[in-house]
Amino acid sequence: MILVFGSINIDLVARVTSIPRPGETVLSPRYDTLFGGKGANQAVAAARVSKPGRVAMAARIGDDSFGHMARRNLEDQGVDVALVGVGPEPTGCAFITVQRNGENAITAASGANGALTEATIPGHAIDRSTVLVLQMEVPFVEALKLARRTKAVGGRVLWNFAPAPTDFTANNLSELLAATDFFVVNEHEALAALTILGCNQPGMEEAGAALAAKGGCICIMTAGERGALAFLPDGRRETAAATPIKPVDTTGAGDTFLGILANSVDEDADLAIALHRSCFGASQACLFEGAQAGMPTRQQLDAWQRGAEVRETTGE
Repeated sequence: MILVFGSINIDLVARVTSIPRPGETVLSPRYDTLFGGKGANQAVAAARVSKPGRVAMAARIGDDSFGHMARRNLEDQGVDVALVGVGPEPTGCAFITVQRNGENAITAASGANGALTEATIPGHAIDRSTVLVLQMEVPFVEALKLARRTKAVGGRVLWNFAPAPTDFTANNLSELLAATDFFVVNEHEALAALTILGCNQPGMEEAGAALAAKGGCICIMTAGERGALAFLPDGRRETAAATPIKPVDTTGAGDTFLGILANSVDEDADLAIALHRSCFGASQACLFEGAQAGMPTRQQLDAWQRGAEVRETTGE
């Protein structure tokens, strides 16, 4: 069972010719209201490729129209929302600017996400079959408590170090890594993590290997059009290439990667296969506007994998 303990946001998205610099105003002809939040995105991505009933979301929303819309969307996508609580805080909201090449800049207002607590998760919701998915958009202390609970009963923990916090200490990060089985970062987040630990590694591969060794967990680094790499604590590594595309909007690509990775862990898939599946899904998410619209279904994922196996066999 995949349990996503994380954020729910409504995204207000404006498309611009260039992302504004500090002090600059850039005009956009319109904006779109879309479903988002790293936790919700990852839950939707996992649900689309998982068997019915395998994905649940634990989160907090406001008693407002945004919150009710977001909860209904999760239900419609096949996510169990029994642990999505409603409180007095407003639903989280993200303000996103997307420029022509698909790159984006995001400012997120936490709102109700800041009120999510580990105590809302009943004991029976966590067991050795649990695959817990965490990010950095809800209180770290609460996420850490739940990660430790999950590890204590034999479950597995995937922790996406995004967005990388600016106030983290080396002790905070050491506690996080000790409670994690899969530490998932992009290049920026990996370097931020190493800086927190007081390390200085010159390149991406050195950074990933150092985090895996120090944390005693598998460190997975996403690298956009260059694919992804997994570093194991014993020094071994796996790589996966990205599917070549012309991106429309990269919002949600990392969350799609994480959701499909969680499904792969839940199904005990080989790590190399998990990486390739996740890279393919992330690339497909970039072909549509918004975080969730392009997330692939299980049918799309299986069709791609069959094609990949044929290409490997024939050498095409």
